[in-house]
Amino acid sequence: MLLLAVSGGIDSMYMLKRAGEIFAGEPFAVAHCNFHLRGVESDGDQKFVEEACEDMGLQLFVNHFDTEAFASDKGISIEMAARELRYAWFASLCREEGFRAVAVAHNANDNAETLILNLLRGTGSRGLKGMSAQSPLPGTDGKALLLRPLLDTTRAEIEAWMRRNCHQWREDSSNGDSAYKRNLIRNEIFPLFAKLNPSFLRTLGRDMEHLSQTDDIADEYYSRSAAEIVRDTATGISVSVPGLLSLEHWKYVLWRILEPYNFSFETLGKLSALLEKFRSEPRGTVTLGGKKFESPTNVLKADSRRLVIT
Repeated sequence: MLLLAVSGGIDSMYMLKRAGEIFAGEPFAVAHCNFHLRGVESDGDQKFVEEACEDMGLQLFVNHFDTEAFASDKGISIEMAARELRYAWFASLCREEGFRAVAVAHNANDNAETLILNLLRGTGSRGLKGMSAQSPLPGTDGKALLLRPLLDTTRAEIEAWMRRNCHQWREDSSNGDSAYKRNLIRNEIFPLFAKLNPSFLRTLGRDMEHLSQTDDIADEYYSRSAAEIVRDTATGISVSVPGLLSLEHWKYVLWRILEPYNFSFETLGKLSALLEKFRSEPRGTVTLGGKKFESPTNVLKADSRRLVIT
């Protein structure tokens, strides 16, 4: 049985109305999150979804969140707080009610927006491949899936179908506020892209598919390389410096090793430059002994034999 995440907006209502086609033969229920971020609008969204599910004879799960308080306590953005709360609840519903997957209504526009945001904040190849149509649902140890069945469907296609067939959805007033980065891209940047290439969403979608395949190859290379040079320690990991520098693509492997430990790109650049000098200069000219690099969560100490992260 599937769980459909429905906010009441046009994308999720499209998924709900076409669920019988999209998930042919699969029974489903609906989950709605009330994040209480837009006052009476949020309560109106909940009431709208409740009425839609009642009309369709569907089981509905509703949860209420104090999103602003959660974001403040965690020191994270409202958007990130809503994401964490949403997926934690979905995971608990899967465990308690036996759902095998949760479907969300991310579409081709959302995928392209994510790509641009990743590019702007700085990302590796994994951030360029966009969202996956199917992936493990966070918090379920792979026992439930997260489905994105609309990634090949553009928002224009969704709007056209809904205007022909449904005419029932909720408008989120905050979508017009370009103070949010995603809205700025959606409302102001993408119209410019469309002038340059009216099919830019399809083009970006194809590029993300190709990048995903490329990243799979890079990931396989990293996994093989790391297995040879990285060892667990009592307080972290140890990386063989000679083993690392013997690799053809050692800078990529180094970046992947350090990625989970919150080292900045600036720190990575300094360490890479030091290792490059150590590798290329005559033996004894450059020393690594005593060099230390810090991230908000970890410390890396280097010598000529190993990098130790604690």
